Parts: sequence; C-alpha cells; structure tokens
Amino acid sequence: MEIKDNTFARQFEATTEEGLVSVEYSFQERKIFLTKINTPDHFDNEEFIARLLTEILAIAIEKKLKVVPILPKIVSFFKKNPEYKELLPPGIRL
Repeated sequence: MEIKDNTFARQFEATTEEGLVSVEYSFQERKIFLTKINTPDHFDNEEFIARLLTEILAIAIEKKLKVVPILPKIVSFFKKNPEYKELLPPGIRL
C-alpha cells in the first residue's frame, strides 16, 4: 500500500479501486491527532482501513510522535490492537 502524506490538506491518502481513502490529522507539539476518515461512497473495506491505520502508526513511530485518536473508529482500532497503546500520550485511556 502506498501512502501519500498530503501536508497541504493535512491528511494521509491511499488509493483503492473505489477511489481515495484519507485520514485527516493535525499536529500539536509532538502529537498527531487523527481526526477523520474519508472514504468513497459505499466503501466498506474495514481491512483496508486497518492496514492504512497500521501504516500511519508506523510513520508516527518513525517520527517519534504520540498519537491521539479522536474518531471512534480509530479508538476502536487501538482497542483491537493493544500493541499500539504505547503510542498514546500519558493520561489518555481508551
């Protein structure tokens, strides 16, 4: 999967057969806030979204960023994948 960091639009982007899937973000200090997932109409490929989030978290690890999941779907991903809980800032509990 190829991910583009569109810094102008503040989103990570990946292309599927159905179209563009993006995860919007914002930065504050050394934290990245994952705020929204945009998908094409009728897109329901949860496995693709999980792979996209895994790749985004790898980028966060590489850049030594803490991750703040805002969107319930992203919070759910963290709950299903406890190995990423170390990326949460101190005081954030899911």
